[in-house]
Amino acid sequence: AMVLVVVMGVSGSGKTTVGSRLAEKLGWKFYDADDYHSLENKKKMEKGIPLNDEDRIPWLCTLHDILRREDTCGQDTILACSALKKMYRHVLVSGASAIESNQPEQPGENPALKILFVHLDGPMDIIARRLEKRRGHFMPLELLKSQFDTLEPPSAPENFITVSLEKSLPEIVLEIESAILQG
Repeated sequence: AMVLVVVMGVSGSGKTTVGSRLAEKLGWKFYDADDYHSLENKKKMEKGIPLNDEDRIPWLCTLHDILRREDTCGQDTILACSALKKMYRHVLVSGASAIESNQPEQPGENPALKILFVHLDGPMDIIARRLEKRRGHFMPLELLKSQFDTLEPPSAPENFITVSLEKSLPEIVLEIESAILQG
């Protein structure tokens, strides 16, 4: 069966590093959600202004479309994406129909994607230290607190695993790989 994995968490939690390493190891396709932000979104973040839902929804819909496309061609795919709120993850799974909840979904029209969310979780001080070492990334440290404030960790019935970002990269990759193999 085809697998879609979203490696999620706050900025600096290691999503891109973990996601790209895992994709490389498994020979899967990798996407970094940051590459799909609009210029407006990037400018906002550079100024230290947190994105709001209105900024994020079109971006999440684009990411859903990418996952839907890969799913349709049977391509195992890993996406690194903050996916901080339950609603954002819902958009990744169901697309725009997740927001237009007043419109009844046509049965069988666009079945929800089966996505495994991998939450890279860890304390703010460790992530802050990582972000301080980063160069040339548009996410300033001041926005980290807003990310933690926004974060709604995944919970049942969402399809997810939580992995500690304090483990070594090979350990993290192995843990996710085992979870994927166990279905």
